[in-house]
Amino acid sequence: MNERMTTPPIESDLSFQHLQLEFARLDVLLHRQIGRQQPAEEGGEESSGMLTGFHITNAQAYQLLQRPFGYGSQLLDDESDGQYAQALRQSEEHIGDLISQSEAAGIPIRLVQLAQLLGLDRFALDVLLMSIGPQLDARYGKLYGYLQDDLTRKHPSISLILDLLCPPGPERLMKLSYFAQDASLIRHHLVERVTEPGGGRPLLINESIVPDDSIVNWLLLGQYQPNDMLKGHLTYQPEPRPNLDLIPEEWGNRIKLAAAGSDMLVFHDKDFVSQKAAARLVASSAGRPLLTFDLATSSQAEIKPQEGIRLLMRDALLTNAVPQVTGWDSCLVDDAPPPLLLQALCQHPGLLIISGEQKWQPRHVARDRRLRWFDFPIPDTAHRQQLLGHFLDGEENDELQITALAGQFMLSTGQIRDLVSSARDLAAQDGKSLDNQHLFAAARAHSNPRLGTLARKISPRYTWSDLILPEESITILQELVNTVRSRPLVLEEWGVGKKLTASAGITALFYGPPGTGKTMGAEVIAGELGLDLYKIDLSSMVSKYIGETEKNLERIFSEAESSNAILFFDEADAIFGKRSEVKDAHDRYANIEVSYLLQRMEAYNGVTILSTNMRANLDEAFMRRLQFALDFPFPKAKDRLRIWQTLFPSDIPSEPELDFELMAERFEIAGGNIRNIIVTAAYLAAANGQVVSMDHLFHGTRRELQKMGRLVNDSDLES
Repeated sequence: MNERMTTPPIESDLSFQHLQLEFARLDVLLHRQIGRQQPAEEGGEESSGMLTGFHITNAQAYQLLQRPFGYGSQLLDDESDGQYAQALRQSEEHIGDLISQSEAAGIPIRLVQLAQLLGLDRFALDVLLMSIGPQLDARYGKLYGYLQDDLTRKHPSISLILDLLCPPGPERLMKLSYFAQDASLIRHHLVERVTEPGGGRPLLINESIVPDDSIVNWLLLGQYQPNDMLKGHLTYQPEPRPNLDLIPEEWGNRIKLAAAGSDMLVFHDKDFVSQKAAARLVASSAGRPLLTFDLATSSQAEIKPQEGIRLLMRDALLTNAVPQVTGWDSCLVDDAPPPLLLQALCQHPGLLIISGEQKWQPRHVARDRRLRWFDFPIPDTAHRQQLLGHFLDGEENDELQITALAGQFMLSTGQIRDLVSSARDLAAQDGKSLDNQHLFAAARAHSNPRLGTLARKISPRYTWSDLILPEESITILQELVNTVRSRPLVLEEWGVGKKLTASAGITALFYGPPGTGKTMGAEVIAGELGLDLYKIDLSSMVSKYIGETEKNLERIFSEAESSNAILFFDEADAIFGKRSEVKDAHDRYANIEVSYLLQRMEAYNGVTILSTNMRANLDEAFMRRLQFALDFPFPKAKDRLRIWQTLFPSDIPSEPELDFELMAERFEIAGGNIRNIIVTAAYLAAANGQVVSMDHLFHGTRRELQKMGRLVNDSDLES
């Protein structure tokens, strides 16, 4: 026994040497326990040999009854007990010498660190060491099986731990508090109480104590790995390297200052990639690792949030890492986190980061920790341009419209990163160099795609040359396009957005009779700007049930927030009736619907267009809240001629004497009707003769006039 107590040779890892000495001390305790048990076996109290625990004799039963309550093991004689006491003192002296040596050298010992950080006393440390023994040396499992009369039990039971660490007597039961759920060993998941096969019913003293494998690995090798329960949800970065290009300079300075303190930093808003970069900057500035726990994914895996938080806090202390909780929104209830969860975070003594999207308020928690808030909104135009340059990584050239792309698409850092990758994919697929078409297509693809489930996406087909409108109307459309392109300069650089406008949104009204080109005008704008166009039929949004119309509109605008799309509300007459005095509840709620739609249009950061057939129904107060109002008048004869000439495809086989001037003079119809006539004529020609003639155009006109409910004069349908 004494030979085993000699100090091991000095090695480079003092923590490993310390563990060797601690287990040498455990060997003394085990030796003493075997000595206590042997006299009982020799006296017949227990069965001989390796005991199975399946049978006891009458004599053994009587001897058990003679023991006092909670007594535990037999006492040794004074001589034997003195020898073990001396061996324990020698062991503890060796341990003390090594700890002094480590302190003098400034080299921390991991087990000592663990005890200090988590408040473990000598008894708790011994429990942890006893549980770790079988993980490192198989002989401990056999010895525990022998002492517990069951060789299948490789881990120490609470009863065996009390026998080894406590003197015989009922006072040993007072140590059961170390195995309660709120005790340090259990609360910090250092050990777990389990019922092993063969262990019988899950009685408290019969439960086995099993260590956390991640703690064993850290104590033995100094290497960190997360608890098995949190694998895939906990990420450790020993040397976080922040990418400063992903963080605006003014943010970076604030974050570096915060890293020097010990506040709880709360990151929120939509730019999650910047939040991750900022967390790395915090840890890097503090010269510490970063330990990130994803609360959202762990909740989906049915891991209790409080258990995950406790493990995060424990491991952050052990590794001296800055802990970060992401996916914080998943725990919010009524814009507030559960008090117990926030309280657990407040107990962490140092710097800590909470990341999410929503703004929240701490409630029902007594705390002395300060919260320092950091907003991470969608980057402004200048930063978006900087991010595009960063991710393009030298692929920029004078032909790429980086400024326009940054100005027209309000994308997060992650979306910009992904759009550049997707643009490269498109370029490779086309076998071309990266160009504006690839970038804009990728930008549209990485804007919110879910809007397509609520509105109809329209692919722009028309250009400026296809629009047949008065010169004043064309000028207004061009001003609208220029306004969209100039938003970054006017709102951000010139500061107009700080006081004079509530948002970067642009609102417009297109009014005029059906078929006069309102949808075409929206398509031209979308094509010119490279933005998606979504058409929403307002009549389908309106509900007779009070409040339902607003809910339907809210779904549209909520999905559109990150879409960077042009919203084209058609059939606005369904909601914009003549606003007059309130005579009943329906009138009052109709006005509320109008006000709500205008409010959401103004708050939307994109382009919103309303289309109506009757401008007269719109009052001055309504018109004042719109930035553009564009008239699409019924076309006159000269305009109808241009429409016929513009819409008729050059590839359609036709007779040379087609008289578009006659059609324009004779039939007072709008461009939408002219388009339908040409389509009908083309199908008629395909069925007989395969050449479009005036007869085909007249026949198509007859069908169109009939659909419109207008009288058809046969003499008009002749050349």
